[in-house]
Formats: sequence, C-alpha cells, structure tokens
Amino acid sequence: MTPDSFRRLALSMPEAVEAGHMGHPDFRVGGRIFATLGHPDEDWAMVKLTPEQQEAFVAGDPAAFVPVKGGWGRRGATLVRLREARAASLRTALIAAWRNVAPARLARRVSVS
Repeated sequence: MTPDSFRRLALSMPEAVEAGHMGHPDFRVGGRIFATLGHPDEDWAMVKLTPEQQEAFVAGDPAAFVPVKGGWGRRGATLVRLREARAASLRTALIAAWRNVAPARLARRVSVS
C-alpha cells in the first residue's frame, strides 16, 4: 500500500474530503476525522476505530495494524504500516472508521464487508 493508494481508498468513501491536521493530511466526513496520513512519517497512516474494532484488526494483521500509544490508542486510534497493509483489510478498516464518524444518513448506506 502506498500513501497515494491510501488516499484514493479514503476519498472513495461517500462525501469524504481531504483536509489538513497538525501538518499532515486527514480525511473527514461531516467535518469529523476518520483517518490521517503521514504521521509519524510517510510510511504510516491512522484509522479511527472503536477499541473492539482495533482489537480485531490488530489480532488479524499485527504487521499492518498497531494501536496508537496512550489515550488515543485506548479509544481505538490505530496506526497502519502502509507497506504491510493489504488493500482488502485496509479498505475494511477505512469503511469501519468512516462509519464510526459519518452522519447516520450516510452510515446506513455503507456496510463493512
């Protein structure tokens, strides 16, 4: 997975837009961040999961998914090693992250599969 591939997947979500946050790109729906790119460096991204979702992704692919350290991580913020991430699992994680923050009218339209 490359940063550009991550960007394309994130922006493929309904009404997703790219903005900036703390010096790196983020992806939002309804004004709320569901993913970021390039932090701590260009080899990483982050998806905003629930703690239960994070546990499942980390258990399923620990080479690609890593909890963020500290409080954000305990709330589900999950780092993605782009080089290790497979497109299918990353797409599923991005859908989950998007649904976690999307307005209900949109979230009902997209399922995690």
